[in-house]
Amino acid sequence: MTDQIWLLVLFVVLVAIAWTLASAETAFSRLSRARVEEELNDSDERAERLLGVADDSAKYVNSLLLAGTLATVGAFGALAVAVVSGLTWSVGWAVLLACAIMALVWYVVVGVSARTVGQRQPIRVALVSLRLSQVIAAIFGPLARLLILLGNAITPGPGIRGGPFATQAELREMVDAALQAALIEDDESRMIQSVFDLSGTTARQVMVPRTEMVFIERDKTLRQAQSLALRSGFSRLPVIGEDTDDIVGVVILKDVMKRLFADRNADRAERVESLMRSVTYVPDSKPVDDLLQEMQASREHLAIAVDEFGGTAGLVTIEDILEEIVGEIADEYDTGVPEMVELEEGLLRVSPRITLEHFSEAADIDLDADDEGVDTIGGLMGRRLGRVPIPGAEIVEQGWRLRAESAEGRRNRIGSILAIPPDQTDSDESSP
Repeated sequence: MTDQIWLLVLFVVLVAIAWTLASAETAFSRLSRARVEEELNDSDERAERLLGVADDSAKYVNSLLLAGTLATVGAFGALAVAVVSGLTWSVGWAVLLACAIMALVWYVVVGVSARTVGQRQPIRVALVSLRLSQVIAAIFGPLARLLILLGNAITPGPGIRGGPFATQAELREMVDAALQAALIEDDESRMIQSVFDLSGTTARQVMVPRTEMVFIERDKTLRQAQSLALRSGFSRLPVIGEDTDDIVGVVILKDVMKRLFADRNADRAERVESLMRSVTYVPDSKPVDDLLQEMQASREHLAIAVDEFGGTAGLVTIEDILEEIVGEIADEYDTGVPEMVELEEGLLRVSPRITLEHFSEAADIDLDADDEGVDTIGGLMGRRLGRVPIPGAEIVEQGWRLRAESAEGRRNRIGSILAIPPDQTDSDESSP
């Protein structure tokens, strides 16, 4: 009977040790430099010690996990021997009872209680258990590393040198759990998830397509470049040679303005090619996370995406990539235009996204999307002009004068189109 009591005491002690090690393991797994710096003063000695641990938390987590496993196995062994020797049942039933008791105790005490404490107060638990954890890491660290190597050796595929304790899937689950617990806002959750998705996004998916690019020929004057930049709203314009597949550089409005300020006669005397800068070419299949790093390193704001045949597919800016993370970037001029507004004297102000069918009915003209090859009035203007419409561009369609108005959005697409009926005189064709 005395032996059984001692075995039960050993069982309780080992469960208590397992609880301590599990809470410490959970605390160290949640420890980060940012969390330590946020909750502790830089002048605090404890902060300095924890910062050193946070930089190599895997070593402590692995050692604590191994020691906790040993304590749990020892507790089960002590309980099993006490139950087998104290009951007159058969050994099989006694061991089965010990398994049931151990599973219940381990789940409640170690699996729930200890890990909850470690998650709720990681800094406090890490400080309290720091010295114990350092001792355990010194004792069990080499063995833990050896066992991880052994586990990686029998695992199909490449192993994880520090142990399989952090995957992208786990991080995603943590973000979802934080959202459900109201620790982060919905837009913050979407932003974090967008960062994870960035590696699977290609330049083709974020680029401004070739059909929407605003460009300038290399032999145009600086005055023409200034006018196009101001009208389109773009401060950087790709420069082309023979055609849009021959992009030879990029001209920046700032460079043009500096040159015109230095020499007023340069506006008509000098050509765009005298000020254009080199441009970076990237395949349209390039992952945007790699592209963002390269553009930051080279301080390039714009890159030209080329397709598999070497032709121009579109252009990518840093803002295009950032929009994949933070969402659409708008400014104070983005007001949103109704699909159609009737003005005085028969004028119409329409959205460039209005369908040809809808506009045809309102203007009483004949426009067919299948015949034109475009679906919207903005697409029709681009087709008639042979280029991207910018504010001030006009076409005449079956007597109606269609005039592109102010740009909106970061990409400066036209915000609305003023439709002037055939019976209006030139004096009436101004925007109301």
